[in-house]
Amino acid sequence: MTVCKDRDLPPFMDTLRNATPRAAPSSNVTGQILSTVVFNLVGYFLIGLPLAVFPGVVHGQLGFSATLAGFLISLQYVATFATRSTVGRITDTLGPKWAVLGGLASGVASGLCILEAATQSGATPILIWLCLSRLFLGGAESGISTGCVTWGIGRVGATYTAEVISWNGVASYGGIATGAPVGVLLSHMHGLATIGLVTFVLPLLALVLCVFRRPVPVVRGTRIALHKVFSRMLPFGTGLALGSLGFATIVAFITLYFSNHHWQGAAYALSAFGVAFALVRVFFAGTIRKFGGYRCSLVSFAVEFCGLCLIWLAVAPWMAIVGAMLTGFGLSLIFPALAVEALKTVSVSNRGAAIAIYTMFFDVALGATGPLAGLVIGRYGYPSVYLLAALAVACAQVLTWRLAAVAKTRRMPLPLDSSAPVESAPPAAQARI
Repeated sequence: MTVCKDRDLPPFMDTLRNATPRAAPSSNVTGQILSTVVFNLVGYFLIGLPLAVFPGVVHGQLGFSATLAGFLISLQYVATFATRSTVGRITDTLGPKWAVLGGLASGVASGLCILEAATQSGATPILIWLCLSRLFLGGAESGISTGCVTWGIGRVGATYTAEVISWNGVASYGGIATGAPVGVLLSHMHGLATIGLVTFVLPLLALVLCVFRRPVPVVRGTRIALHKVFSRMLPFGTGLALGSLGFATIVAFITLYFSNHHWQGAAYALSAFGVAFALVRVFFAGTIRKFGGYRCSLVSFAVEFCGLCLIWLAVAPWMAIVGAMLTGFGLSLIFPALAVEALKTVSVSNRGAAIAIYTMFFDVALGATGPLAGLVIGRYGYPSVYLLAALAVACAQVLTWRLAAVAKTRRMPLPLDSSAPVESAPPAAQARI
C-alpha cells in the first residue's frame, strides 16, 4: 500500500472526495446544525398551533362529532406518511434545501387555507378548508423534518449524525410544546383568523431565510429502489416503532391513567418525561458517537423498560412520575442511536430516502398506538397499556441485540453506491490506493 498525493488520485476518486462533505470542526458543529434546525423548530411550532384549537372548533363550535374532530387532526399524519418517500427522493436528487423549501411553501398554503376557513360562514365549508390545511401541514412536516436532518448531516458530516438528529428532535418537541399554548391563547384573543395569519406569515419568513442558506452538494450515485431501502430500514424501524410505544402511551394516556387512579399531578408526569427527554438529547447525544448506536440503544431500552414497569406497578402518583421520567431518559436516544446504525446500510446518495422511510416507522407507531391501546384498556384497564408498552420495548431490545450480534460476526452489506465507504473510512484510508 502506498500513499499518493491529491494530484495522483484517479479522476473518479477526486469526484467522490469532492462530493462527500467532510466533518466540520467540533467547535463549529453545533452552530452548523442549529442553522438548519431553526426551520424544523418553525415547522413543529406550526404543527403545535392548531392541536388544541381545531378539535374545539369542529366539535364545540361547528357541532360535528368528536370522531370527526379526531379525524381532522389525524389527516396531518396521514399526509405526512403518504409524502415521506417522495420527499426522501427529492432530498437525494435535488438536495435537502429543496425539500425544506417545499415544506415551508406547504406550510404557507396551510395558513392560507385556515385564513379562507375563517372567512366562511357555513359549517361544512369551514371543515373542508380546515381539512385542506391539515393535508398541507402534513406535507410541510414531511419536507421540513426530512430535509433538515439530511441538510444538517450534509453540513457537518456523517460523524455527527446523532447530534443532528438529537437537535432536530429537541426542536420538534419544543416547537409543539410552545405552539400548542400559543395557539390556544391566539384563538381566545382573536379567533381562528389569527392562527391562520401566523401559520401563513411564519413559514413565509422562514422560506425567505432558507433561500439564502448555503445548500450542500448533491451526492451523485446509484439510487436504490425504494423497496430495497425499505428492506434495509425494516429491522431498525421495527425497533424504533416498538420502542416508541412508551412515548405514545405516556402522551396519550397518562392523564387518563392518573384520573382512573383518582390521583393529582398528571401534568408533572408529562413535564418530567419532557424535561428528561430534552436533557438527554442536549447533553448526551455525543455518547452515540463515542460508544456506538447499538450500545446506546440497548442501554436506552433497558432504562425505558424500567420506567414503563414502574408506571404499570405504581401505587402512588410519585411512582408514576418517576416512571415517566425514566421513560423519557431511556426513550430520548433511541431514535438517533438506531438511525446511526440504519444509515450505515445505505449509500450517501440514498440517505434522504433512508431517513424518510426510517421515520415512517415512528409515524406508524404513533398512529397505531391509539386504537391498539384503546382495545387493551377496554379489556384490562389503564395500567395494562404500560405493561404492553414495556413488553414491546423488551422485544425491541432483543431485536437490537440480535442486530448488534450480526454486525459483529459479519460485515454489513456494502452500499450499492461507492461514495458511502469514502465518507465512512478514516482520512488515512482515503489517501491510499
